[in-house]
Amino acid sequence: MRMILRRILSQVGFTVTEAGDGLEALAALAELQQQQQTPEVALIDWNMPNLNGLELIKEIRRRPELSRMTLMMVTTEGEQAQIVRALAAGAHEYVIKPFTPDAILEKLELLGVLPLAVAE
Repeated sequence: MRMILRRILSQVGFTVTEAGDGLEALAALAELQQQQQTPEVALIDWNMPNLNGLELIKEIRRRPELSRMTLMMVTTEGEQAQIVRALAAGAHEYVIKPFTPDAILEKLELLGVLPLAVAE
């Protein structure tokens, strides 16, 4: 799934950093911040080992330096209660798998983070 999302995002001009779980994601974010970079958007799966997607969202939202980052949950978890929990925790959008590349790009455009040349 990460490979598919990487391909979709790379094709529209995003620089992609991947993480296999929530702890790796936090480490990658810390490394990027040391380089004075903060990602514009993160696509997060609910079902990750070590630190699940909901916990990752909560941890990112606790960090003021990451507060402007757009978070989109992309997961198989489609129960209404889980969607509500993710949005209440700070996710901006929620996409249920399976999805099409167009669905991901439409959500990114809706969130205002799709590169301008692609959005037009």
